[in-house]
Amino acid sequence: MRASLTFWMSIPTLVIACGESAKTPAVIRLVDAFPSANVVGASGASTAPPEPTEWRFDEPGHSWKAGPGIAQAAVREGRLTGRSSTDVPILQLERPAGVDPTDVLQEVVIRARVSSGSNLAVSFSEDEEVDLDRLASRVKRFPMPLSTPLLPGEQMQTYTIGAGSAARTSFPASGIRHVLLQPTDVASADFEIESVRLVFRREHLAKIPSGVSWQGLSEIYRETIVTRSPEDARFTVTLPPDPVLDLAIGTVEDGPVTFSVVAKAEREEERLLVRRTITTPNRWHEVTMDLSELASRETTLSLRLEALEPGAIGFWGAPAIRGRSVGKSASPGSQPRPRGVLVVLLDTLRQDHLEAYGYERETAPSVAALAREGVRFRNAIAQGAWTKVSVPSILSSTYPSSNGVYELFHKLPASAETLAESFREAGFATWGASGNGFSGRANNLHQGLEVLHERGSIEVAEGQSRSKTARPLVDRLLDWLETHHDLPFFVFLHPIDPHSPYEPYRPYDALWGEPGDSQWLKESMDKVKPLVEKQERNGRLPHREDLVEAGLDPDVFNARELAWYDGSIRAADVEIGRVLERLRELGLEQDTLVVFLSDHGEEFRDHGGGFHEDNVYGELTNVPLILRWPRVIPSGVVVEETVELLDVAPTLLELAGIPPPERMQGTSLVPLFLPEEGRRWASRPAISEWKRRIDQLESGVDAFAIVLDGYKLVHNVQRPPGFPEFELYDREKDPLDQHDRAAEHPEIVERLSTQLERWREWAAANKLPSDDQEAGTLDAEELERLRSLGYVQ
Repeated sequence: MRASLTFWMSIPTLVIACGESAKTPAVIRLVDAFPSANVVGASGASTAPPEPTEWRFDEPGHSWKAGPGIAQAAVREGRLTGRSSTDVPILQLERPAGVDPTDVLQEVVIRARVSSGSNLAVSFSEDEEVDLDRLASRVKRFPMPLSTPLLPGEQMQTYTIGAGSAARTSFPASGIRHVLLQPTDVASADFEIESVRLVFRREHLAKIPSGVSWQGLSEIYRETIVTRSPEDARFTVTLPPDPVLDLAIGTVEDGPVTFSVVAKAEREEERLLVRRTITTPNRWHEVTMDLSELASRETTLSLRLEALEPGAIGFWGAPAIRGRSVGKSASPGSQPRPRGVLVVLLDTLRQDHLEAYGYERETAPSVAALAREGVRFRNAIAQGAWTKVSVPSILSSTYPSSNGVYELFHKLPASAETLAESFREAGFATWGASGNGFSGRANNLHQGLEVLHERGSIEVAEGQSRSKTARPLVDRLLDWLETHHDLPFFVFLHPIDPHSPYEPYRPYDALWGEPGDSQWLKESMDKVKPLVEKQERNGRLPHREDLVEAGLDPDVFNARELAWYDGSIRAADVEIGRVLERLRELGLEQDTLVVFLSDHGEEFRDHGGGFHEDNVYGELTNVPLILRWPRVIPSGVVVEETVELLDVAPTLLELAGIPPPERMQGTSLVPLFLPEEGRRWASRPAISEWKRRIDQLESGVDAFAIVLDGYKLVHNVQRPPGFPEFELYDREKDPLDQHDRAAEHPEIVERLSTQLERWREWAAANKLPSDDQEAGTLDAEELERLRSLGYVQ
């Protein structure tokens, strides 16, 4: 984050200083230059905010209900008062009518006093009736999505909880029929609630000032300059050679809003570059314009906004002037750099279900071709067993123990610098799209992305699984590549098709499955569902013991699930093939560094369970890793050494000639496939981590795994009675960790456990500064900029 921050704050002196700079940057991002912009024509007006959605208990007509765990609930002197009788007390509030169903929740503001406890939490329901007893039981295992630390005592406190702190991407108003409030997490606490307020996005936007922020329309987010009519934001810049204007425009207003971009070079009249009137709200309109006539000249660019009413709001999404000549093939004798870097992360993909890794079914011919044409890592280890933990580790090259992400509500601290930030700083256009909310704002992984298509932006056809996202995400990527292929670019593409529910769309549902599978699996799940719910299994998928108790054959159940799982992989592979085809058509195949990997695997009762998350065994941590760059990387290379996914980021940065951030903890893998004289690969342990969430403390396991010298040691630090502390597996003979050899090799257990403990001490000593700690090192302007972009909460 610090390196990017320095870049942001210094770029205006490079591009605004009226020709004083000897070097014109390859890209001029107007969000970075905004502090030096001249904003004229401000009316001081803003759109009138809608009526607030608020419960004040001193006013009639606000419906509420005391649920389980609440005693003595009553309205006294205008406040809802009561006492918690359990550690999961729940209040139900019915949302008032009149809220625009297309609006989206921005934050929840609660004015309350609580005598004791650690956290206050909020959830929502769209059901007509809410079973509060069942909800209370579930909250014990799966906490409410929005929470904030309590300040217990005698004083009233105002608690503001941002909707972006949740694991999911958004809370549309249409899905908020009831507000469910947990005022404390301990029994025998007194509480008083003065008011509960839902701040929706239209209300929020009506109050925000002009300037830089991170804004979304229909869950597609961009670094954004916000202006209000009739404002005119002017930037004096020296354009790079062969420049192009790249931006998107949009509004939340119902009436027409006109966006104009005007240029004025020295000793010339103004020229109108773009004029677009937007009449459809909540949709981005992309604009790309050739500025070659103004190349290398000092020019004043004006972003002008006009509307019927003063104060109408407009979004200028990721406005940038880019030099198209940058990133093209290097001159003879110079170090080649990729024109583009494409990272494809296919969620929930076991390594052993790809034919490139020896699988008998042809689940991924496009991926197999990448492996033949590049380098395949046979022993790549994920640092986490679920997306929330693994993807931050991959993109920041930090261990979970160091970045602190393991709970649903955790976020990557702003002190980490992501892979996208490094490429952004180097002048690359950065674009991301994800089918999993954990690789977006919910994990603070929008850092460095100019554009991010969040999970909530994907519309799924009726009857189709929401996990099948590769096709719509690839459609969007191909459109973006059409307008950005002649620019240096970095893309992070994260489809989740192999994730449960496994059923793929046609024709992939019948590749290895049978016509009756859908009905058979539905009937089987109906039989086993009560047992799964009773145990509150992760992912709501049955364990082997559940299937047996329900009278089902686990092997038959597995086979039918795996047929769909493999079909889902094949469906995603076809879409990846479409991207590779387009790179070839655009002349980018030789100059694009393509990376294919997964964040974790999936368990199909390998150790008795289903789904993923709760162990560090091979079915979850053995993942594919393939790199292809025909101009530089030799084809057909297979690397046998054990590597970690957090090595990916420093590897890509080295290949692109970009210095890695100091806080990255991985090691470049380049010496393994591009050996240089005097430089050798130094083997080191590979680490995987699983830390229980607060909803799993009673029955889960805290586990760490270390892979070194041909063995894998699992250390179950916190574990239920009867569970072994150490497990030892032979990596070559037993990659899925089925046969524990700890009793046979106590000396290996002792040696690897000592190495693992040393690593744990190192990871703790290198823990990234929290946002609060980092904020103390920033001045007010730097801190406000990070807050405006959502990097710091």
